[in-house]
Amino acid sequence: MKHAAAGALCTAVLLGAPPAAAVEREHHAGVDVGGMVESNESPDVGASFGGHYAYGLTDQFNLMGEAAWTFVAQGTTAPSVTPPHRPSGIWNADVGVSYVLDVLEWVPYAGILIGADGLSGGSVRRETLLPDAVIALGIDYRFTRTFAVGVGVREHMFLTALQSYPSFTQVLIRGEYTWGW
Repeated sequence: MKHAAAGALCTAVLLGAPPAAAVEREHHAGVDVGGMVESNESPDVGASFGGHYAYGLTDQFNLMGEAAWTFVAQGTTAPSVTPPHRPSGIWNADVGVSYVLDVLEWVPYAGILIGADGLSGGSVRRETLLPDAVIALGIDYRFTRTFAVGVGVREHMFLTALQSYPSFTQVLIRGEYTWGW
């Protein structure tokens, strides 16, 4: 009797569990808001706003596209010694792929993107366009099949020798709508 009850309980739990949500051919579109930090002797911090799109190539891999604008507050370096290439604004646009590990409602992912960053204002004399590579990490929580929120971390690394501004990190709160499953 105990084995039958245990078997019935296991069957009920497995059949009643919400289905895995990341699927191929699924579209994701959303908005991002958060902050950035550039780790130099006197770090620059800022607020980031953007959007993202992803398409499910397979159950495990998504094609990703992201764009953001960041308003940068300069660090505490005295203006007379502010190094060149310290922008007051950064925009970025990147595309790449991510690996999705779908665990019921929680969906962690890791990815790599390539693209470009534009630096302007601050001590940047003219707008500078730089190629970059981005490491993307995050986790989303799927409230429903069509709506998710999550947290993402993006490490942007410039692919050129820009010594005074080599990289920056964004931490983003993300909301997205999904369709096409």
